[in-house]
Amino acid sequence: MSSPAVLAARAALASIDLTNYDPEQSRLMDEKCILVDEQDNAIGAMDKKTCHLMENINKGLLHRAFSAFIFRPSDGKLLLQQRASEKITFPDMWTNTCCSHPLDDFEEEKIEEGQLGVRSAASRKLEHELGIPQSQTPVDEFQYLTKIHYLAPSNGMWGEHEVDYILFLTADVTVIPNKNEIQDFKYVDKAELQAMFNDSSNSFTPWFKLIARDFLFGWWDTLMERQGFDGRVYAKTLMGVADGSKVIKMV
Repeated sequence: MSSPAVLAARAALASIDLTNYDPEQSRLMDEKCILVDEQDNAIGAMDKKTCHLMENINKGLLHRAFSAFIFRPSDGKLLLQQRASEKITFPDMWTNTCCSHPLDDFEEEKIEEGQLGVRSAASRKLEHELGIPQSQTPVDEFQYLTKIHYLAPSNGMWGEHEVDYILFLTADVTVIPNKNEIQDFKYVDKAELQAMFNDSSNSFTPWFKLIARDFLFGWWDTLMERQGFDGRVYAKTLMGVADGSKVIKMV
């Protein structure tokens, strides 16, 4: 907790007024993210509000996150969500199935061995945002691929600066959207997603665009190529396709 970025954040705008934002989204800003250095070593904890202020991000404050991608086993289509207008950061944007943070508030989400903490957080947030029962997203079924370090401003004072774990899951899931979190969702194949990217009326979260640009379509091809004898796709077939031992810097 003694790094310059952490010390600077302690003195920054942690008490910024959130009364003009959605009350539920403001409440969630009190949750505590796991602070990390650029090698993803945990160095402490800080509330989401402090972590997502560009004033602190520009001083180097960095936290741990995950991006989960759920593919339908029968046809390999990817489940997307469109973030709610109520979101404080990146409202109304299309993104991968779920993007959030393991929290210092939960002991199981701080476990680093086998990426158990981020897997547990992904299962929890898939239920919170999309209403997917946790029984449909067992932590052992997530396939970890790699982790990226990126920085992205949102709208004015807010942004993201994360070491983001990329998790794939193939599962038939029941989606009951939390309208305070997402306003829409859809399944897409590769061509449909590319058409969405080419349509200027759509906007996308920066981490999703980065992952799609450098990794997603290649991994998706491999997933489809490794279909089982039953014609279904399995995330576990992607084990070893990426080097998950290092943080890939994309800032």
